[in-house]
Amino acid sequence: MSLDENRDFFFMIKSVAIQGIQGSFHHIVSQQFFETDIIVNECLSFDLAVERLLEKKSNAVIMALENSIAGSIIPNYALIDQHNLHIIGEHFLDIQHHLMALPNQSINDIREVYSHPMALLQCKTFFKSYPHIKLIEDKDTAEVAQRIQKNQLYNVAAIGSHLAAELFGLEILSRSIQTITHNETRFVIVKTSNSEMPEQQINKASLKFELEHKRGSLASLLNVLSDCKLNLTKIQSLPKIETPWKYAFFVDVTFEDYNDYKKAKSIMQLMAEDFKILGEYKNARL
Repeated sequence: MSLDENRDFFFMIKSVAIQGIQGSFHHIVSQQFFETDIIVNECLSFDLAVERLLEKKSNAVIMALENSIAGSIIPNYALIDQHNLHIIGEHFLDIQHHLMALPNQSINDIREVYSHPMALLQCKTFFKSYPHIKLIEDKDTAEVAQRIQKNQLYNVAAIGSHLAAELFGLEILSRSIQTITHNETRFVIVKTSNSEMPEQQINKASLKFELEHKRGSLASLLNVLSDCKLNLTKIQSLPKIETPWKYAFFVDVTFEDYNDYKKAKSIMQLMAEDFKILGEYKNARL
């Protein structure tokens, strides 16, 4: 991502918390998004990464939000909402999963593969051809690769990035094992306060709202977006645990004119309950 006009703003971020360690896809995003040296605080869960942000031990968190194969990462939507965090940017990363192990082994030598549940889900078709391999969920793809090297674990493999294989001296047994060749994940950069990006640079927003449980309430609100020339690029519902059969909606919208968005926002605030702006930022697709 080219930061162009936003470069000064993002240079204010000196450290980011990530889920995972060096060699993880979150680490790769930190390198690509900021295009500068930045301190990376490694965390083995998104909850811990958010804690680092709230404790002011990091200036921001990089958080995967959805994948083109596996879909939305629902708990991360909830984390952003519950802690009143703000999305200040986004980054799309092409995810290529490689099967890796200590050198001088073949795939037939592998008995166990440890990896993050999302990675296993994205690669499940590949492993149908190797029924002798046991798939085991773990906290982080790169951390498994590091563990294999540190403990010299033979007959054990990891799923991870090319960078992880390089960093931990592992041999790639099979490349790009994900079910669908084009496998992309959308990451967001999150802070405790909203960005100070100039309005003329903002062309995407993430919003959250609730609606009365009555016929046509969602359709009416979506019509407002259309009438105000907003493009709905994402809609995700989450049940409200404390109120059975009531849902919160998370939506992403893009627009060409900030004034169109401003108009839609003012109408939605009147129509919806618990309306919240989760972030206003620059569309990474442009």
